[in-house]
Formats: sequence, C-alpha cells, structure tokens
Amino acid sequence: MKEDMKHLLAVFIFISSIVIVQAKPVNGIVKIDTTEVVKIGGIKQFIKLQGTDQTKPLLLFLHGGPGTSLIPVADQFTDQLKNNFIVVQWDQRNTGETLKLNPSPEAVSLELLQKDTYELLKHLLRKFNRKKLFLVSHSFGSMMGFNIGGKHPELLYAYIPISGIVDQRRSEKLTMEMLNKWARETKNDAAVKELALVKIPFEREDDLFYSQKWLFIHNGVDFAKEDGFKVKYHDWLAMWFPMWKKSVTNNLFKTLPILKCPVYFIEGNGDQQKSHYIVEDYYKFLKAPKKELFWFEKSGHTVFNSEPEKLQQVIIEQILPAAFK
Repeated sequence: MKEDMKHLLAVFIFISSIVIVQAKPVNGIVKIDTTEVVKIGGIKQFIKLQGTDQTKPLLLFLHGGPGTSLIPVADQFTDQLKNNFIVVQWDQRNTGETLKLNPSPEAVSLELLQKDTYELLKHLLRKFNRKKLFLVSHSFGSMMGFNIGGKHPELLYAYIPISGIVDQRRSEKLTMEMLNKWARETKNDAAVKELALVKIPFEREDDLFYSQKWLFIHNGVDFAKEDGFKVKYHDWLAMWFPMWKKSVTNNLFKTLPILKCPVYFIEGNGDQQKSHYIVEDYYKFLKAPKKELFWFEKSGHTVFNSEPEKLQQVIIEQILPAAFK
C-alpha cells in the first residue's frame, strides 16, 4: 500500500507538471510555453501550447498523415506565429506522444477523429475563455477541419486548409496520369513496371504504396528509393490504410458547397502537379463569407517545410487582420 501511494504521488506530480501553464509575467504579459495531457475522447491526448502573450488569439494546427505529428518540426514554421497567437499543436489519437500515452482502445475512424477535434476545440475555448479560434490543417487534417467548418462555423475566426483534400479520387487519377507519362518519357523501366501494378481507385495497400513511392522519387525525395522507406511505409499502411481508404471517398464538391466561416486555402504548386488545381476549382465553387487562395510557387505538398516564412506572413499579415475588421 505504501509503495502504491508513492507511485500515485509520482504520477500526480508528473501530470501536474505537464498541465500547469508556465506563466512568466513580463511587464504584465504572460508567456505560455508548455505541454498538456488532456482527456479527449475518453483517452489521454497530448498537446503543446506556445505563445508570447496569453491574450492573443488561439490557433490550432491539425496535422496530416494520418498519424504524422508536427510537434517535432513545429518550431521551424511557428517562430513568428507564436508572437501573434497562442499556437496549439496536437498529436491526434494513435500518433506521436498520444500513442505513447495510450493506444486507442477502439479502431480509429474518421468519425472518431472528428469527434476528438471538436472536443479538443471546445476544451481550448473553455480553458482560455474564448468564443472562437483560428483552425489550420495540413493534408489529411482537412478531413477534420472541413468537418468543423461545416458543422461549427460559429467557433472559427477562420479555417486555413494547407494542401487540403477536396476530391481524392480525382486527385489520384491526375497524379497517376502524370507519373505514368513521366515514367515513359524518362524511360524509367522500374517506375513503368511498378506503376502498372496500381489500380484506380486505390483499394489495396500496394496501390497507395507504389503511387506514393514514385511520387516522392519524382519530387526528388531520394529516401523513397531505399529499402527503409518500404518498411516504414508498410508499417504506416498496416495501421492507417483501412481508415484512409474509407475516408478519402468524400467529395467536397458534393458534400460541402457552403462554408459559413471565412476560409483561406494555401496550396503549393511548385511541383506543377495538375491535382493542385482541384483545390482551385473548389475555391471558385465554394460559397463562404470570406475566401482566398494563396499559391506557394516554391512548394509542393508540405508548404510549412519549404516556405515557412511566407506561410507565417500570410497568416499574420492577411488572415489575422481580416478576422477583426
């Protein structure tokens, strides 16, 4: 019993050290730089909060993947944002630090991640006594972001999808057309052979694997040529492919023609893939109180890696002021 009490005390001290915001008043301004473990969706989930002033607006990032945490690289594209927002990074269910704390006790579905997102958003608004926040997503994170924007627009100053997923089936078709043409024109026999194995729509793990392998190689990611890439990608497929396959059947042209909150699309077209222009088509199609599309000409899918300064400038200088006009 005595050892149990010691263990419980140690756990309490550890959790307390995580959840208490590290308040550092400087000239009356409280700085935030902390991590928290919060109960979301019935399990412990990990978030990181950073900002130079606790009175600034909240900005929540939804990472993509699924299962790809942004926390290890977030400082590279939030150094300026932290001066203008309280920036929140979240490791979603079965991802990063949240996975280390507790694997999901139930099969992960898009609906479950969407519920988690709404619950976390409400937690943050209560914690900081706010009515709204800014929501940013990358890639698969838009599956949660568009859901929040569609169902709870009153909670958002603005929604900012980076490389958003709009019509994945059409995107798959355009990407495969581009890759097959490239493989033939460059006489890349290995690419021609493996791409011929891919069926559209992607129903098998290998369909997604070979398409992504050669897309990475086409875009200059040499790691995709190594055996280690195949092992890591198949580990990811084992966990996420069933959910991914079901989730990407959604077509926003049909399911979300109207958003009742401001929306700002950020898209990199530096790799000159035709699939990027699906987002442009949706931007023109979508009805919203405010909307804009920002092109990043030096970027592909991961804008925050290739043009972090421009990304932050767009959010700080154009999107933030528009919310308070």
